[in-house]
Amino acid sequence: MSPDHAPGTLISARGRDWVVLPGGSGEEFVLAQPLDGDRAFMAALLPQEVQEAGFGRPTAGPGEIGDFASAGLLRTALRVASTAGAGPFRSLASVAVQPRQYQLVPLMMALRMDPVRLLIGDDVGVGKTVEAGLIAKELLEQGSARNMTVLCSPALAEQWQQELRDKFGLEAELVLPSTAARLQKAIDDSTRSIFDHYPYTIVSTDFIKLDERRDAFRRHCPDLLIVDEAHTCVGASSARRLSGSSHEHQQRYELLRSLTTGDTSQDRHVVLITATPHTGDPQAFTKLIGLLDPALHSIDTTRAADRERLARHFVQRRRHDIKRYLGEDTPFPEQRQLRELPYQLDADYARLVSDILVYARQQVRQSDGGLRQRMSWWTVLALLRCVLSSPEAAVATLEARATVAAARTVEEAERLGRAAVMEMSDEELSDGLDVIPGSLLDDPQGPVSDPRRDRRRLAAFAQRAGQLVGHEHDAKLRAAIEEVKGLLVDGYDPIVFCHYIPTAEYVARHLEKELGRGIHVSAVTGKLHPDARHERVDELAAKSGRHVLVATDCLSEGVNLQDHFGAVVHYDLSWNPTRHAQREGRVDRFGQKRRNVRTVTLFDTDTGIDGLVLDVLIRKHHDIVRQLGVAVVVPDGGEGVLRALANSLLMRGKSDEGQLAFDFGSDELLGQAREELHKEWESAADRESKALTKFARTGLDPELVRRELAVLRQALGEPDDIAHFTREALAALGSQPLTDSRSRGFRAVVAPLPTGLKHALGFYEAPELAAGPGGAAARTAAAPKPRAKSAKSGKSAAAKAKTPRELVFREDLPVARGEQALFRTDPAVRALSRYLLDSAVDTSLPAAERPARRLGVIRTEAVDRRTVLLLARYRFRLTLPGRGSRRDRELVAEDAQLIAWRTSEDGGREWLTDEETAQLLRARPDRNTLPALRDQQASRAIGELEAPEVKEYLAAHGHLLAGRLREAHLRVREAAGQRGRERGAAAARRIDVVPSGEPDLLGTYVYLNVPGGAR
Repeated sequence: MSPDHAPGTLISARGRDWVVLPGGSGEEFVLAQPLDGDRAFMAALLPQEVQEAGFGRPTAGPGEIGDFASAGLLRTALRVASTAGAGPFRSLASVAVQPRQYQLVPLMMALRMDPVRLLIGDDVGVGKTVEAGLIAKELLEQGSARNMTVLCSPALAEQWQQELRDKFGLEAELVLPSTAARLQKAIDDSTRSIFDHYPYTIVSTDFIKLDERRDAFRRHCPDLLIVDEAHTCVGASSARRLSGSSHEHQQRYELLRSLTTGDTSQDRHVVLITATPHTGDPQAFTKLIGLLDPALHSIDTTRAADRERLARHFVQRRRHDIKRYLGEDTPFPEQRQLRELPYQLDADYARLVSDILVYARQQVRQSDGGLRQRMSWWTVLALLRCVLSSPEAAVATLEARATVAAARTVEEAERLGRAAVMEMSDEELSDGLDVIPGSLLDDPQGPVSDPRRDRRRLAAFAQRAGQLVGHEHDAKLRAAIEEVKGLLVDGYDPIVFCHYIPTAEYVARHLEKELGRGIHVSAVTGKLHPDARHERVDELAAKSGRHVLVATDCLSEGVNLQDHFGAVVHYDLSWNPTRHAQREGRVDRFGQKRRNVRTVTLFDTDTGIDGLVLDVLIRKHHDIVRQLGVAVVVPDGGEGVLRALANSLLMRGKSDEGQLAFDFGSDELLGQAREELHKEWESAADRESKALTKFARTGLDPELVRRELAVLRQALGEPDDIAHFTREALAALGSQPLTDSRSRGFRAVVAPLPTGLKHALGFYEAPELAAGPGGAAARTAAAPKPRAKSAKSGKSAAAKAKTPRELVFREDLPVARGEQALFRTDPAVRALSRYLLDSAVDTSLPAAERPARRLGVIRTEAVDRRTVLLLARYRFRLTLPGRGSRRDRELVAEDAQLIAWRTSEDGGREWLTDEETAQLLRARPDRNTLPALRDQQASRAIGELEAPEVKEYLAAHGHLLAGRLREAHLRVREAAGQRGRERGAAAARRIDVVPSGEPDLLGTYVYLNVPGGAR
């Protein structure tokens, strides 16, 4: 490789400046990326087209000397535009997300491990996906990982794909039953697997767990594995396993165990994610943490030493732990306002339910044989749930073949029935919970059963249910309509959750009819492909006016709806408290604009079934959260109570009795099941609450976190710096920002902005693209920009091409669709910074379109002697240790620095400290500077840049910075555990940071003292 093409070297080609990258340059081509850091335009350049860099010293020509604000604008623009940070958190300069301070703690924990073995158990809605994404991006950027797989439910696959693409720039392929064959077919080499060929994949856990796929995945699993909803992969201990569920759990668990604890997996990074790491079963919890390290399987969390050991691998924070963290507030909703709304069935509806109950008892009691009785048991329970859900759900299930009719064994009937009725945890990954369960059993067994008679009775029930459609006969529907109207009047756009697809469509249709114009209603169910579900929500939210979303539980997990909705209505009561919490978590999460969110739960007062479930499960869940601050999965899903409830409904009393008002309080078996459940639940919650205190703090010293975050903010810029920079830059470009009195932030009109910047911001009005004839600013503006915005949500800057012609900036999250956050990672802020940086060196642009200048001269009382401030960009070759047998990885990094000297009394130079230099940025002009003096001082400063003393100091300062950066990399890699310490010590010897070439001197600014003025 030519010395002129060494990594980090600045070159010029194709009309722009580039930085040479390591790992590829040679005689045939030079691998480089644009100087502005836009990796989308990384290219292999031919040696003959490479020239000496056109970037040079500032020139003191006409119109090139700016005012005092130029230094601040150019300095901040340089920091914001940089995407190749030199510090230990390298990825944070290139991601399109602004993490909260608490979200950086898992990243810091991960960097102290080799390999990474981490369990993230943070609360619902605090950003676990972002925390895992930051770890993945950092490991991949540093070369500690080459490829990655995310294991998750199929319903969450598209959500993960979008998060990784929009926030972290990682294009992941979906490996699902519908895509796996196509992906494999596209690979030319038949010996390579999907996981060898595609560096980043998102895989359905239930797809890959089967034997033939599991073995192939085990052989080719990437070296970074992220597992979402990890608690569903361990299940219950053998003493607590429910019939039909253990095989599902065992398959998932065996897969993960082989990927995390086998001989070939010791170097694999593993990140487990779950909002419920402790499901109330201690043995299941130890199995889960044993996936991180087999030695953790035998720890006792009641012992302080064992908790300390686990805390190095486990972080679990609730909202109150992070609502204010290290001085930063996170805007979670202050309160979840709960309301229960009872309703009484209309007379005709009540008679239908009563008659179906009589039929249900007869079916269960007259069934002959264990299989037939199990099938009947689950079928009639599912039928009762559908009838109480809605008339249309009743009709649909009365006319369909029962799901459980496919069973061939009692165990299979048990598994299918539980999935349709109980909503238990091991079925939470299934993507068909909203399908009606059916009620026809085709297999006649037993002397009493007459399938033809049963069909006639069910058909008659279906006809009667069909006559009850509409609010005239449906008290539940009337109650929901009135409640939704009230929420809309109070300013809340609600999500109405239903259990079954026919119910959701029924409710949406009638809500749309009753709410009238200006209120937009849409239904999202399992009929839609997961990607289409998100599109349907976006289409609804984009409509002007108010919005009501009706959804099944296909939207209860992994979907961020807080931007558009502030209330949840439980139209159908779930028999799983976790499901209720998941529904409410769609709006009650980070990024919700409302101080309070509302939840409304409808329940019928006729049968007493809803009342019992509400009291025993839902209210108890809320009580535990309120009293102990933890959410623990209900032991066994409350199946003991639900079975006792079903037994009371179906097996006791006279079979020809159809009374609806049941006295469950007098049922001894039900009371005993309830007491046992609550005792076990409270005990599990108490254990969990005691453990939380330790794991909320993690194994990191808060002072260490505070120091590293302070260094990070200094390198990337303070939030106040970004807000000031954005205001000043827009004003200098002719679009005077106007403070928005209704909210935090300001607005700016787009029309006065330069054409190139408009294009970068997504406003494509003019046919021509360039801001000036061949100008660098025009070329940068044409580059695509990151699309995501924030730790929990974001939209493309280009998506605003059809929005009103103004920019709206907010000081903090949340931000609405089409608005921008005043963060360095916001696409609009980054586009503005890149434009200013490129326009500063593009002398072909009109002066009005170049607010940042590379030269400036001011008179100020802030100095007592002539002082020169330099804005320099240093580039470094950063060597990070490879893992195992891999070669060390060489990276190119950069860092913006302010360096200053003042003229000494003997005419020499005194170099300012970092603190003294920072104070110069706060200086303001106190006197006008005569043009002749200004030009003379600017020319003198440019000449001084060639002085040997200045060059020597700049070079020495580069080596000083390199040493500091190396120390920072070593500091954050302080290893956890003996094995980690040994690896860490060896790796430390291989970390190296060296300057690459001379620094770019972007700006030179002269500060002259005011004669007779105070210092």
